[in-house]
Amino acid sequence: MRRTLVSLAIAAVILAAGLTAACSSAATSGTAATSETRASSTTASVSSANGGLFDDSVVHDVSVLFAQADYDAMIQTYKTSGVKDSIKATVTIDGTSYQNVGMRLKGNSSIRGLKDGRTGGPGGNVSAAKPEGLPWLINLDKNVDGQNHDGITEFVIRSNNSKTSLNEAVSLELLRMAGLASQKATPVAFSVNGSGAVLRLATENPDDVWMAKHFSDRGALYKAESTGDYSYRGPDPDSYGDVFDQEAGKDNVGLAPLIQFLDFVNNAADATFMSTLPERLDIESFTTYLAMEELIGNFDDIDGPGNNSYLYYDPAAGRFTVVPWDHNLAFGGISGGDRPGPGNFNGAPPAAGAPQGAGAPPGGGPRGKSNILVQRFHANTEFEALYQQRLSELKTQLYGTGAAADVLAGWVKVLKTQASGLVDPATVDSEAAKITAYFQAG
Repeated sequence: MRRTLVSLAIAAVILAAGLTAACSSAATSGTAATSETRASSTTASVSSANGGLFDDSVVHDVSVLFAQADYDAMIQTYKTSGVKDSIKATVTIDGTSYQNVGMRLKGNSSIRGLKDGRTGGPGGNVSAAKPEGLPWLINLDKNVDGQNHDGITEFVIRSNNSKTSLNEAVSLELLRMAGLASQKATPVAFSVNGSGAVLRLATENPDDVWMAKHFSDRGALYKAESTGDYSYRGPDPDSYGDVFDQEAGKDNVGLAPLIQFLDFVNNAADATFMSTLPERLDIESFTTYLAMEELIGNFDDIDGPGNNSYLYYDPAAGRFTVVPWDHNLAFGGISGGDRPGPGNFNGAPPAAGAPQGAGAPPGGGPRGKSNILVQRFHANTEFEALYQQRLSELKTQLYGTGAAADVLAGWVKVLKTQASGLVDPATVDSEAAKITAYFQAG
């Protein structure tokens, strides 16, 4: 789309194997598939002429058809128990249809309004009556072995309280330019059961395929849930069921390395913490992560109210890497309806000279939530010096050189030229201006 300045891209990319299985290209029938058994895909995988779903120079078309009764039951289950059941759907991506696709709600605080009746929040207004506005995890091969779209088996339709999702789209690309394992993103015109299309952002879902591409297929990937934190809860794996979920590498290793790491982070003496943390955590990546979350004005990071992160474990090195996730609140992008929040993306841009939310004590997130790893890291003078150095470097490399501005300009161009029927060009300019204010403040 415009990647001439991506000199800081991730150096080591390990391609995932085993994605040669085929996809189904049967035409949509207008109703969701209802087969109860897991099928096997036999048709050849299509290759989109435009470069695939995550070619972000194109606004892609994604339409979904499912049985209303299945959807209603899924919503009711979530309302009563919080469980996110999967339903079967027919999903059409840029004209190619896939049957028996698995679909479920994706998110926590972004869909809480479905349970308590509130409409505002980090995911914007949500309503069961408008499924095209909800966040979704779409799993092409959940019920059909090997079904994929250009090698993609899963992707996420993200939620955002902005009209354009520019804040998350730009953030994900800047994280990648800084050398972090980020997620690809692409704009989509999304519709459900014949609804009018709405502009949404589709992203990769960190799973086994994603892990193998960015790290190694021999590792493990753990997702920190919004209900938890990085506290140590003892040696019993069952004690971590509501705070961490293993998303990848389940056949490689279980929760034992994670539990040992949390024990160390919470209970190691200060001298031990300082001397051995580099053996247990990728320090270079972590300093970059912390610096980037500050630069992009994302208060909902590892120590924010959503506890948004993944932890990748490399069994060969015995070290963890904090993986960034969930950036729909980046660049101050929070607006809980009529409830003001730090760095309101839908409100005024940050004051010149300081991004909104700046000045908070290191290691302490808003609303009283904090992360013990971040706290202890910032409390150490040597680690803090590394962080400050990396923050300065990234300000220059991304903001000072104009690289970030080029990324934003590329996304603005696509939305204004290809999505004017989905979002008003004036809105694109307005929301882009608020992101530009962060570049200038940085």
